[in-house]
Amino acid sequence: MSRILVTGCAGFIGSHLVEALLRRGEDVGGIDSFNDYYDPEVKRRNLRWAAGHSRFSLYEGDICDEPFVRKVFEWFRPDVTVHLAARAGVRPSIQEPNLYHRVNVIGSQHILDACRDFGCRRLVFASSSSVYGGSDRVPFREDDPVSRPVSPYAATKRMNELQGHVYSHLYGLQVTMLRFFTVYGPRQRPDMAIHKFARAILDGRPVTMYGDGSTRRDYTYIDDITSGVLAAIDHPRDYDTFNLGESRTVSLAELIAQLESVLGRRAVIDRQPLQPGDVPITYADISHAREVLGWEPQVPIEEGLRHFAEWLANPW
Repeated sequence: MSRILVTGCAGFIGSHLVEALLRRGEDVGGIDSFNDYYDPEVKRRNLRWAAGHSRFSLYEGDICDEPFVRKVFEWFRPDVTVHLAARAGVRPSIQEPNLYHRVNVIGSQHILDACRDFGCRRLVFASSSSVYGGSDRVPFREDDPVSRPVSPYAATKRMNELQGHVYSHLYGLQVTMLRFFTVYGPRQRPDMAIHKFARAILDGRPVTMYGDGSTRRDYTYIDDITSGVLAAIDHPRDYDTFNLGESRTVSLAELIAQLESVLGRRAVIDRQPLQPGDVPITYADISHAREVLGWEPQVPIEEGLRHFAEWLANPW
């Protein structure tokens, strides 16, 4: 049994991870600020099961508050930290780049410093497929160049990878960076495409399609992401980076058609130009995760969308 601290514990990915860790017998601490990026009550519902668990401790506060972060590490003394807390979203980051830098870079610096100073030697850190920018070398490999991000959000996640490498090199932290590819499933953030499109279809409102529908994404079901994070916890590395994706692409037009099928409703399409920061494709080469972590995605998008539709009809 380990003591594992999860930042961003009330979010989409964080709440699923907390439950998985508790079910396998770990002592879990969670940090979350319950900010207003989306309804804080949604995040509190995400934690409803964990909140009553005897092996879960919730610390409510902001990772940008360095004294708060240090107090949590002093109290909880984690063996492993899983750092998921971040300001998310490509398009909003273009409007508020300073906010994204403050939370994602400076806030993450506080986590790294606390790991160093309070003896937490193992850190699993959420990165993003957005670091690959507009690369046309597909599928994306971890050793591809990632020096040209195309949004402030992507730039902050690349900076996180560099921060992690520095602390591994200087202080011997074991840092694993996980590049998530478009995660979806029950509890998905309401601003993300699948959730937003599904709500619009059910309400009879237009679905905004940016571009001609040919952009492609590698959609990854939440249970597969959770199993990938658990594998990273269980296979510590001095410093390493892994893609976690289904390793299959689906076009935007195909995604909307599949949502129509699982929801039993037709979508009303509102076509708009491509937006700044959008990329034509994300596509994960997962051979490194398969070989080192023993990780393999199990849920194809057809099945995952059915699970998501079932949750949407009866959430939480």
